Amino acid sequence: MALMVVGLSHRTASLGVLERASFDAAAAGEVVASLSASPHVDEVFVLSTCNRVELYCDVTRFHGGVADVGDALCRRIGLGVDELGEQLYVHYEDAGVEHLFRVACGLDSMAVGESQILGQLRLALRDLHERGLAGGTLDRLLQNALRVGKRAHSETRLDAAGASLVDAAMTRAAAVVGGELAGRRALVVGAGAMSALVATTFARAGLDVVVANRTPDRAQRLAAAIGGRAVGLEDLRAEVAAADLVASCTGAVGHVLDVATVASALLDRPERPLFVADLALPRDVAPDVATLRGVHLADLEALGTDLASTAVADDLRSVRAIVAEEVAAHAASLRAADVAPTVVALRAQARHVVDVEMRRLTSRVDLDDAARAEVDRTVHRIVEKLLHTPTVRVKELAESPGGVGYAAALRALFDLEVGPDRARGGALPGDAPLSGTVADAVGRVS
Repeated sequence: MALMVVGLSHRTASLGVLERASFDAAAAGEVVASLSASPHVDEVFVLSTCNRVELYCDVTRFHGGVADVGDALCRRIGLGVDELGEQLYVHYEDAGVEHLFRVACGLDSMAVGESQILGQLRLALRDLHERGLAGGTLDRLLQNALRVGKRAHSETRLDAAGASLVDAAMTRAAAVVGGELAGRRALVVGAGAMSALVATTFARAGLDVVVANRTPDRAQRLAAAIGGRAVGLEDLRAEVAAADLVASCTGAVGHVLDVATVASALLDRPERPLFVADLALPRDVAPDVATLRGVHLADLEALGTDLASTAVADDLRSVRAIVAEEVAAHAASLRAADVAPTVVALRAQARHVVDVEMRRLTSRVDLDDAARAEVDRTVHRIVEKLLHTPTVRVKELAESPGGVGYAAALRALFDLEVGPDRARGGALPGDAPLSGTVADAVGRVS
C-alpha cells in the first residue's frame, strides 16, 4: 500500500476554484463512498477547510490511484485535469506524510500557526473510526499528525508566529477608516465558530459589535456573550449603513451581501469609507461590491497575502525541525511494520521444522517423557539462538531508509511465504516523484 495525497489549496488554486471545490459533509461522504469502491483505493479521508481541499488515500497502485482520486476531485469541482493544470497537486508516501504534518502544525495555512486545522483532523479521525477503519494506515497517520500538531504548538511559540486573519482584517480596517478602531461600529454577519472568534476579537478591541444571523437565537447568544447587539438578516441594509467595519463568515451558499444591498446602504453614509472583510468560503460578499465608491473589500486571498511575511523565523525553524523528526520516525515505524511479517514467518517456519524433526525422532527412538521434553527444549534453544541475531538485526536495519530490502533478502534466502503487506515499493513505479501535479501524473500514465 502507499499513501497518496491529491488536493488544492490557497497556495496553488484561485479563490474561485476553491469555492467550487468546497466540501460539505454530504459531498465528502459521496466522494469517500465513490473512492471506497475503487479497486485501487483501500482507505480515504477528506480534509476540507476554507483554504484547502485534500483527499488522503491508501492506494494499492499508483497509476490507478492517481487517476481515480484525481477524477473524483475534478468531478466535484466540475473541471477537468487539463483545465485545473498546476492547481491540483499530488504528494506520495513520505512527501505526503510531511505535507500532512506541516498542515497539522499550521505551517501550510493562510494564517501561519493557526490551530483550527487540528479540529478538522479530529473530525476526519472520527469519521474513519465510524467507517470501521480504526487501526488502519490512515488512522495511524492521523493520530501521528495530531500529535505533531500539538507538539508544534506546545514546544514553540508558533501560535504567535503569524497574525490571525481577524488581526489582518483589523489592520486593514484601521487604515481605511483612518485611525483607532475602538469605539467604532462593527457588523459581524454569521454566528458560527469563526464568527464567534471575530466578534470576540472585535469586542476586546473596543468596537461596538452587532451580530446579524439568519437564526435570531444564535445571534442573540453570541451578542450576549460579548456585550453586543443581535439583529436578523432582514436588517442588513440598515446595519451596513451604520457600520465602519463589516466581517462576514456565514458559510452560506450564495452571496449574503450583494451589490444592491451595499449600494443602497451607502446612500445613508455619503463620503464615509466602509471596510468589508469576507472571511467565508464560498464567499459571502459579491466581488463587485469592491467596485462601489468608498468600499474597501478584502477576501481570504488578500488577507492571506498580508500574513505571508509575519512569521517569526526562529519558531518556524523549530517547527520544521519537529516535522522532519516526526516524518523520519513515522517512516521508520512503517518500515519496522513491513518487516514484522517476515520475522513472524521465519520463526513459524523454524517451529514447523523443529516439530517435524521431533516427530521423526520420537518415531525412531524410544524416549521417555522427560528425555523427549529435554531434547525438545534443547533444539528450540538452538534454533532461537541461531535466529536471534538475524531477526533483531533485520528489525534494526529496517528502520533505516531502504531497510525493507533486508527483509526481502531474508524471504528469498529462507523461501518464506508472507501474506500481502504494504508493498511500499510495489504500489509506486520506481521513477515516480514524491510530489508533483495531477496533470503531470496523468501525463506519465498516458
